[in-house]
Amino acid sequence: MPATAAPPLLALADRYAAAFPGSKARFEQARVLFPCGVTHDARMMDPFPVYVSHARGAHKWAVDGQQLTDYFVGHGSHLLGHCPDDVVQAVQEQMARGTHYGSCHDLELEWGRLVRKLVPSAERVRFTGSGTEATLMALRLSRLYTGRPKFLKFHGHFHGWHDYVTVSADYPYDVPNVPGVPDDVAKHCVAVPPNDLNRVEDALRADPDIGAVILEPTGGHWGTVPIRGAFLKGLRELCTRQNRLLIFDEVITGFRVAPGGAQAFYGVTPDLTALAKILAGGLPGGCVAGRTDVLAFIEPRPGKPKMKHPGTYNANPLSAAAGVATLTRVATGDPCTKANAAATRLRNKLNELFEAKEWPWVAYGDFSMVRVVPGYRGERPGTQAGVNDGLIPHGNDVNKLDGPKNMRQFYGLRQAMLLTGVDWWGFAGMTSCEHSDAVIDHTARAFEVAIEMLGAEGLG
Repeated sequence: MPATAAPPLLALADRYAAAFPGSKARFEQARVLFPCGVTHDARMMDPFPVYVSHARGAHKWAVDGQQLTDYFVGHGSHLLGHCPDDVVQAVQEQMARGTHYGSCHDLELEWGRLVRKLVPSAERVRFTGSGTEATLMALRLSRLYTGRPKFLKFHGHFHGWHDYVTVSADYPYDVPNVPGVPDDVAKHCVAVPPNDLNRVEDALRADPDIGAVILEPTGGHWGTVPIRGAFLKGLRELCTRQNRLLIFDEVITGFRVAPGGAQAFYGVTPDLTALAKILAGGLPGGCVAGRTDVLAFIEPRPGKPKMKHPGTYNANPLSAAAGVATLTRVATGDPCTKANAAATRLRNKLNELFEAKEWPWVAYGDFSMVRVVPGYRGERPGTQAGVNDGLIPHGNDVNKLDGPKNMRQFYGLRQAMLLTGVDWWGFAGMTSCEHSDAVIDHTARAFEVAIEMLGAEGLG
């Protein structure tokens, strides 16, 4: 009998759909409930997102049963990994005592003391419900303190989704109009390219209505375009000299880069700091930490305006319990050290792989954040880079590193990684202290298989 030709391999998206039918079925239900079928923009994925049933340590499990190494880590909030025993126990014990007293409580005192102990700028602390609320508060306080209505931010830096900060958060950066944001609100934001102190100084000199400068201190979109110590030190000096407040958005970097955040690692103290994510141990919660004289505008004082600040879930007891347990462990320094080492190991192993295979890919990033760039043929980084001294591709150009992406390739890589047992965040990921050497080695092998899958579809 004549030989029968082998059936062609299924396309990558079809293989993904076949492997995750439970997720596909749930997404069909979600599409009639939620816009885009998801509850957070970052969870959108073509043809459908993965649904998860439970998580532990460095892993989570899809509803179809697959164990997945997780690089979303709760959108950056799980430095300790998923469901650490000490945090789980603290929350369970607090749940039995009460979830919302509508009153002050001891845990908020302990939580606030830990923030003040760890974060250099934290003379005073005010808890909020989220990171978006924290940056909103920091900017409102800056307007009250300085009497100036505007602020300066950097292209590609994300500070939440409230009206003032959405300008220039995403490419194209020079479009001042944001859907749904009134022009007379957007005009209070002045945006300039990152890593250019001359542009900052020119903008501050040209506009005396700018009262504050806000930034992600390791670079926009958690380090897509890295910022390092020299720029932070120069920016601190410039803001002091120009009499403008400096605000660090450490919603992601706080307690992740180092126990005291990027400001402690680099020795640069801002006037105000916005915190969330790890702050509350993966539960909802944020805060503003900063100078006493600035946060004093929350207090009623004779002859002074008072910033009103309610918030049903400010210092919620459950979030406080998780936060205290998490920050107690963070204070030892061990979780940051392990997470940073894991990411450093992964970046270096990926660059060794890409070089050995002569693939046009490169890995980069600082601390516990890892990014990959496809289609790269420039200078290659050394394969023994440390936590924050590796080569930055494309000359750290914001338009090349944070500009338009090939979304077929973006989603294709995630599909291929899921098929190999890794949930990788498009072209990036974050580590926790639970990402062991064995986990990192498995991830590197998964990348090898996944990029070969992409190559078979012309996307490598």
